[in-house]
Amino acid sequence: MFKYDSTHGRYHGEVSNDNGKLVVDGNPISVFQCMKPAEIPWGSVGAKYVVESTGVFLSVEKASSHIQGGAQRVVVSAPSPDAPMFVMGVNEDKYDPSSMTIVSNASC
Repeated sequence: MFKYDSTHGRYHGEVSNDNGKLVVDGNPISVFQCMKPAEIPWGSVGAKYVVESTGVFLSVEKASSHIQGGAQRVVVSAPSPDAPMFVMGVNEDKYDPSSMTIVSNASC
């Protein structure tokens, strides 16, 4: 899927897998298959930011399960019913990293 994308075309770099990781141009990327974000070991792989784009975990409560898994911050890629919403060029100056660990970027 990464190497042959019907929208973006063919990726001309090197793509392979090794020990359950996707390897892109020599850079290993951890891949998880899990229905519950709290069970994904984000902290053990050093993930600082998680982009929540399933459309399932939209609220702060549901998206916080990524934090429970060890992520430091979550960006929800769809409108959230209660997460602070930011649009680049409109209100990103209102983002407060000291208090906002889960935010929405409004819409995909």
